[in-house]
Amino acid sequence: MTNPCIICVAITGSVPTQADNPAVPVTIAEQIESTHAAFEAGASIAHCHVRDDAGKPTSDPERFARLKEGLEAHCPGMIVQLSTGGRSGAGAERGGMLPLRPDMASLSVGSNNFPTRVYENPPDLVDWLASEMISHDVKPEIEAFDLSHIVQAARMAADGRLKGPLYVQFVMGVKNAMPADERIFDFYIETLNRLSPTAQWCAAGIGPAQLTVNEWAISRGGHTRAGLEDNIRLDRNTLAPSNAALVERAVDLCAKYDRPVATPAQARTILGLRAVR
Repeated sequence: MTNPCIICVAITGSVPTQADNPAVPVTIAEQIESTHAAFEAGASIAHCHVRDDAGKPTSDPERFARLKEGLEAHCPGMIVQLSTGGRSGAGAERGGMLPLRPDMASLSVGSNNFPTRVYENPPDLVDWLASEMISHDVKPEIEAFDLSHIVQAARMAADGRLKGPLYVQFVMGVKNAMPADERIFDFYIETLNRLSPTAQWCAAGIGPAQLTVNEWAISRGGHTRAGLEDNIRLDRNTLAPSNAALVERAVDLCAKYDRPVATPAQARTILGLRAVR
């Protein structure tokens, strides 16, 4: 294959702490430094969450603004994707950072179970977040935790609530949600191609499924995500030393399957994003 593979690095998330792995970047400065190393390793998208002074997840737009500014300064051209996820806030505060006009933002279009809670994404909130992304020229990355989320994203694109072409991420391995199952993975691809033929897709595996899902995605011509948000280990006995180390594993898989690693400029073209200002 000759189509470039976009690698996204999920640098922090809302759950991992430095008690789990000292390499998890929590402060803005730590996140910028960790992302820069991952950028140098081959990541062209940074998927970003922020934490408050106590290390707890927040949707604080001011913190997102400082992180975005730092990444744009230290990782030239890298695509900045801010999270609107539900662990960091509730209701409209989940979209409070969208007026910052990041390149992308995550968007969950349906609810599902998480390990200890229901991940709620009510239809009215989903529609509002989607409309805010259109208003501020922010491309959504659809987080598909379930087959129904792929169907709903295609429906929203068809009726104009989402601006196409879609970019859908298959998230597999979350406890109580969709497991990392290869036959289901292939059915996801088939379903997305049937319902939204112009869509691009990527895939993320949680915990020990990260490397497996990276390989499934890369071998099938899709894009993929790695990073400490989703997985803090290299193997059962070894903590990952950095986000860059997890990105490097995906880069090695790209070489195995003769996939060039997409540069930030190539990734912007593939995703139809605006040029760097």
